[in-house]
Amino acid sequence: MKNIVYFDLETQKSADEVGGWDRIRDMRMSVGVTYSTARGGYEIYGESRVDDLIRELQRADLVVGFNHLRFDYEVLHGYTVFDLTQLPTLDMLVVLADTLKHRLSLDSIAEATFGLAKTSEGLQAIEWFRQGKMMEIAEYCCFDVKLTKMVHEFGAAHRLLYYKNRFGARLSVPVGW
Repeated sequence: MKNIVYFDLETQKSADEVGGWDRIRDMRMSVGVTYSTARGGYEIYGESRVDDLIRELQRADLVVGFNHLRFDYEVLHGYTVFDLTQLPTLDMLVVLADTLKHRLSLDSIAEATFGLAKTSEGLQAIEWFRQGKMMEIAEYCCFDVKLTKMVHEFGAAHRLLYYKNRFGARLSVPVGW
């Protein structure tokens, strides 16, 4: 059985706090979450277990995420010398941006495809980290992983995804994963 690992993480600091988007690895991970098809469940990683998270990603047959090549992997590069971009990876944002020639949000896809919306956003997760509300971060991150998994599976089954454009129109985009 192929082990697909769906993945997302939240950070301790914003881009502004670390000196800009070219310093993503300095943002530090607060919580990372995976869903493994081999395990059939979620795993939540705090910063103290970042090495375990990296090992799980390295063992995956495929890592699926949304903007994880540019963002999540770069955060993890602050903890490892291993080049995570060498892992078998499907970054759905990259594939969709290549097709559409513009970026989509996970939220616009989830809303148009399933009628679901993200429960929060990254800056709120940073505030929760400052407040020590790790459970709130974990719940939010788990839901993002669930949405990522749902979007990937829907695209694989139907060969398309729906999204809302900036005017609120529901459109479709073909996918080939």
